[in-house]
Amino acid sequence: MGLRDVVERTPGLRTLLDNAYRLYGRRVEVHLNNTPRHIGVILDGNRRWAKATGGTTAYGHQRGADKISEFLGWCDETHVRVVTLWMLSTDNLSRPAEELVPLLGIIEDAVRGLAAAGRWKVNPVGALDLLPARTSEVLKEAAEATAHIQGITVNVAIGYGGRREIADAVRSLLQEHAGRGTSIEQLAEILDVEHIAEHLYTKGQPDPDLVIRTSGEQRLSGFLLWQSAHSEFYFCEAYWPAFRKVDFLRALRDFQERNRRMGL
Repeated sequence: MGLRDVVERTPGLRTLLDNAYRLYGRRVEVHLNNTPRHIGVILDGNRRWAKATGGTTAYGHQRGADKISEFLGWCDETHVRVVTLWMLSTDNLSRPAEELVPLLGIIEDAVRGLAAAGRWKVNPVGALDLLPARTSEVLKEAAEATAHIQGITVNVAIGYGGRREIADAVRSLLQEHAGRGTSIEQLAEILDVEHIAEHLYTKGQPDPDLVIRTSGEQRLSGFLLWQSAHSEFYFCEAYWPAFRKVDFLRALRDFQERNRRMGL
């Protein structure tokens, strides 16, 4: 039996640890003075968390979805302005139907919940044309319903892949200039990185200062490939459904202690 199992089966010990974490969290918050403007999060480990706790895959995905509003509340408290949540990759779309269909339903409900909360501006990022029509419609409706909200911009990355985003940006750029009558030769002479950045899914937003990945995996897997060129990365051992406020505050403390040279 591991330490986590002992804690979960001993209510008194769990309460003691919870109180200690809350005290530690308050101490960290007091010393935070340089929080990220934009945080990207790879919500990883739902299935492994479910397996470790004896639950079904769908239960793991649901608990992961339930964590999102709590996480955004922490971001509100620390004055983060943009959050990008990677909820479903383009690769995930090839999962078996018995897993993908319930997962899409959970995602749709989660997005509806974010919109209904009236606290955050929901902004879908991804290849919506690859998604089922119902899922795509839910995303569009959430974006329309929250367009006026002044709170955190929440990019829900669904059907998202970093390579696909860059390809879509280049395609959009070429189509725009073709409409203007610009020749390929003329475009080649003036093309700069900012021209592509203006056609990304996150156009007009600051690039992520911090990217967090849960579950212990230490790779980006294609997340925000273009935008994360100068991001700081934080890899957390906790699975996403078990990600706590103290884990979040540790990530912010770690970010604050970095010497960001931005490539210089």
